[in-house]
Amino acid sequence: MIKVEGHSNLYRDEDTGAIVNCDSAGYDQYVNSLTQKNLRKKELDDIKKDIDEIKTLLKELTKK
Repeated sequence: MIKVEGHSNLYRDEDTGAIVNCDSAGYDQYVNSLTQKNLRKKELDDIKKDIDEIKTLLKELTKK
């Protein structure tokens, strides 16, 4: 691989000419941010489900 001038973590693949980012810390940070985003989304979905259940129970109570 050939180092790309002016970029410490970028390399050019000699066979394909593709630019490869070898910044493993940056990649780990990206994966971690995706994981956190998915956890927040799941938590929000769970809260929405709980609220819907509470609304249903309240409607049943008011009918009696």
